[in-house]
Amino acid sequence: MARYGILTSGGDCPGLNAVIRGTVLQGQTVHGQEFVGFRDGFFGLVHGDVRTLDRPVVRGISQQGGTILGTSRYGPYTEPDGGAQNITAVLDRLAIDGVIAVGGDGTMAAANRLMNDGVPVVGVPKTIDNDLRATDYTFGFNTAVEIATEAVDRLRTTGNSHTRCMVLEVMGRHAGWIAMYAGVAAGAHAILIPERPESLEQICEWVTSVRRRGRSPMVVVAEGFTLPDMPEAYSRGGRDGFDRPRLGGVADVLAPLIEERTGIETRATILGYIQRGGVPSAWDRVLGTRFGQAVSDLVADGGWGEMVALRGTDIVRVPFSAAVGNIKNVPIEYYNGARAVFG
Repeated sequence: MARYGILTSGGDCPGLNAVIRGTVLQGQTVHGQEFVGFRDGFFGLVHGDVRTLDRPVVRGISQQGGTILGTSRYGPYTEPDGGAQNITAVLDRLAIDGVIAVGGDGTMAAANRLMNDGVPVVGVPKTIDNDLRATDYTFGFNTAVEIATEAVDRLRTTGNSHTRCMVLEVMGRHAGWIAMYAGVAAGAHAILIPERPESLEQICEWVTSVRRRGRSPMVVVAEGFTLPDMPEAYSRGGRDGFDRPRLGGVADVLAPLIEERTGIETRATILGYIQRGGVPSAWDRVLGTRFGQAVSDLVADGGWGEMVALRGTDIVRVPFSAAVGNIKNVPIEYYNGARAVFG
């Protein structure tokens, strides 16, 4: 009987448990597969730290946020225990025939490197930012947008009560999908995304025009947004596990600048990890389940080096090379369409 290991790597995301459940149920019922889960992402793969995954273990987990396997930004080539040769020895010792890696761009890049070094790996795309070009949507994005939209709605009530300008910062390092969807859904007066720098003068013009109409301005900004004179996205300092700057805080930069330029009292709110937490939406539970079932079919067919993806309403298979390093940005025409009615 074929036996596979599942790992969840990188940031946690609503819908991960639905993927795990879908994979296990499809694998056991349709293909007669067995599964274990690697604890804490690639750390568990490198060190052989596993737990059994069967039907009783995954019962009822789709509605749970986070991941029952734990996650980390630990890399599979981290010395002294990492590397393809050592990982192959771990898989042989545990009688595991291949690895199912669930994660974002960094995870897919690591999985692609392992595959090229002879480790059998397949992938499931995961990111709340929805910025992987190889798939139309990723699970977790819908939940993050719902949470961000509710936050905008709530901030508008307090902004209206105090006639303040409110600035909400949401996640989005390279792409502003969460900001765009939540901002459009909640009727924000300005949406600021990494794909399109806007000048402080333009932002203040939008804010001022809203106040002239007797309204309280609402601005939604992605964490990766930059003003034209900013050499890079704002970071409070420090690096994450993939050695990238820890972003966050651009709303705290913008709010006092807006207040100084316009004279309108302005407050900033950073939504942060709230976007990642809590139960997944029904849409994300369904997509996660579909991805899980599809990746079980993928390993049954021996499709190593491939990743499942959503194209339209269909689940398809794409090579890792199509997913790695290809950021899916908000199309400029989409942004310009929304921008036309800012202010």
